[in-house]
Amino acid sequence: MTSQRLGMSPAISAALSTKTPLLWLNPERGHSDAGSILTPGFDSAERRLQRAVKLMHALFPEADFYDGRVESPLISVPDLQRSLDMPDAAGKLFIKADHLLPVVGSVKARGGFHEVLAHAEQLAIEAGLLVPSADLVALASPEGRALFASRTISVGSTGNLGLSIGTIAAALGFRAVVHMSHEAKAWKKQELRRRGVEVVEHQGDYASAVEAGRRAAEQDGSDYFIDDEDSTLLLDGYATAASYLAVQLAAVGRTPSADKPLFVYLPCGVGGAPGGIALGLSRLFGSTVHFFFAEPVSSPCMLLKMASGGLDDVSVYDYGLDNQTQADGLAVPQASSMVAARIRAVLSGVFTVTDEQLFSGLLRAWEAEALELEPSAAAGFAGPQWITSSDAGLRYMAASSIDLACADATHLLWTTGGSMVPTRDRHEFRERARQMESQL
Repeated sequence: MTSQRLGMSPAISAALSTKTPLLWLNPERGHSDAGSILTPGFDSAERRLQRAVKLMHALFPEADFYDGRVESPLISVPDLQRSLDMPDAAGKLFIKADHLLPVVGSVKARGGFHEVLAHAEQLAIEAGLLVPSADLVALASPEGRALFASRTISVGSTGNLGLSIGTIAAALGFRAVVHMSHEAKAWKKQELRRRGVEVVEHQGDYASAVEAGRRAAEQDGSDYFIDDEDSTLLLDGYATAASYLAVQLAAVGRTPSADKPLFVYLPCGVGGAPGGIALGLSRLFGSTVHFFFAEPVSSPCMLLKMASGGLDDVSVYDYGLDNQTQADGLAVPQASSMVAARIRAVLSGVFTVTDEQLFSGLLRAWEAEALELEPSAAAGFAGPQWITSSDAGLRYMAASSIDLACADATHLLWTTGGSMVPTRDRHEFRERARQMESQL
């Protein structure tokens, strides 16, 4: 596939092919109003998760919920800001700590939980166990578990989505099946099995695991397959992060506005979680929020999807890239066409990072703020430098009429997983990062 077919400059094409980090800017941002796309799904997801508060406590009594919700803290990280060489004049750095989300410790919790709950609620209504809009705690009743025991919920995943869906599905009494690609971390497979989830391993990549899961579900009428590439229920669940973040930003005096722009840096795999978050925040704050997705240099699938204008068959393999990265959750060859179409008007750009940058960010987060992350969760850490220091970033700031010396700007690194990583693996991550830095 040629760069001309993708409508991409030779310089961008060369950087992609040689795995050179780059920042691509979306020329279609702001060309249409995408902020209302999630209505009414966004609102119904909000209401459904609110009706599930008692259920969550019943299913996971040991979990540390935030205000009764599956939510995460907003953390000011001044030491990390200094470590990343981001000047105070450029704004203030925060972390939206989804690596601390209750129960499953990753950004996938909101979307995965929401779709399973939506499916369980529908089954219970059809069986006469629940009336529409009722509190969902009844799903945990003996009658509910008996109903779900004859049903299967399945998903294809590299790890975190499978952990989210498998955990809540099994807790409700469903047969839970996760189809996993070979690059998925061994500890995630072990944790799923410990929670009563059936793990089916495949030799291919993420896309192969998803396709295998789809085929298996088609052959079993009781199998409800959750498709990360094409699910509005997942997307709406992810988008609910926006309302709680809005409350958190208001509490620290940083509600986004023209004078207080918000820059959000989101690790991106197939696109569902970052896409949902971007749409949710756009719906609340419009163009005052600027979204940049972060992808590995070996797996820039959303960049290619967006730069191609949504070309369905564009893949990282078209550029000779191997889709091999330590950011297992981001090792995706093709981005979601559904998500790409919805975020086209709100996404600001995509930047790519090397595995060395992932481990460097992971180590800095630990040394500066004692944050325990997995490599993919540090993908966004290069964002502030790209926006405030690179030629492409400076062009974006000028085109957006944002002063570089905007101390009221908020820069938000969205961490996506890490708190559940075994202690041994955490130590190995940090040691590998130190070895990489010593060789520079």
